[in-house]
Amino acid sequence: MVVELTDMAEVRGNVDPVRTPPLIGLTGRRWPASVLGDRVAASIRAGEVDLHFADYSRAVARAGGLPVGLSRDAPVGAIVERIDGVVLSGGADVDPSRYGEDRSPQCGTVETERDAWELALVDAAMAAGVPLFGICRGIQVLNVALGGTLIQDLETERPYQAGSGAGHQRDDVARGVTVHSVTFQPGSLAASLYGTLCQVNSLHHQAVDRLGAGLVASGHASDGTVEVLELPGAPVLGVQWHPEMLLDAQPDPGFVWLVARASERVAADRSGLAQPARRRGR
Repeated sequence: MVVELTDMAEVRGNVDPVRTPPLIGLTGRRWPASVLGDRVAASIRAGEVDLHFADYSRAVARAGGLPVGLSRDAPVGAIVERIDGVVLSGGADVDPSRYGEDRSPQCGTVETERDAWELALVDAAMAAGVPLFGICRGIQVLNVALGGTLIQDLETERPYQAGSGAGHQRDDVARGVTVHSVTFQPGSLAASLYGTLCQVNSLHHQAVDRLGAGLVASGHASDGTVEVLELPGAPVLGVQWHPEMLLDAQPDPGFVWLVARASERVAADRSGLAQPARRRGR
């Protein structure tokens, strides 16, 4: 509703996202069409489908943005030139070889092509100053992109964390049920968006370990697990929970932040002030 968006003016700044909705790209999965079963003809089940959960696009739209799915078949440089913000969505575990570790038996399914594409996308977006919002897997991709590492399995590698009551892989409850709290560092971007503490859902078995270059852990669960990363001086934010699934808290402050920063980029581009894209290798 327009009324909701107007009420968020303090967070958004002076740009009106209703008049000029920024284009927010959503990363996603690529699976064999056979996962759709009888919904597709048997003759085409050997093909592939690009997909993402509709919660992401709904959350972007409710925050005032224009959501669009991104295909990994297009060059990341060309993608970054056409979009105003990026949501790095949830999904499979990041391949441990990306952060210099052997794969543990507890590491889940990996999608190496997606890893390569999303890491390149992060590089290109950061070089061009395109705002990034990482969610669940997305916060982990951000950390790895900047040279950080991951805990491959909380239950086996950090049993004191897994047994602390924070409850990180809560597949036993509905997606929108909050299961633990996150405390935010005073003065951080996260605290300005979510306050000093909030309740979150939790659907992950991996987590951030050593921080990537320049990143700040500004939110933690009660057991010390990193729940928020931000990059001071850059429009980069990552959260370990799934805010798009918390339907009673929409528009989510993180998505509002993303759309606001993307809207500012649109305004700067129209006035000729946007930072030009710079290529850099991985």
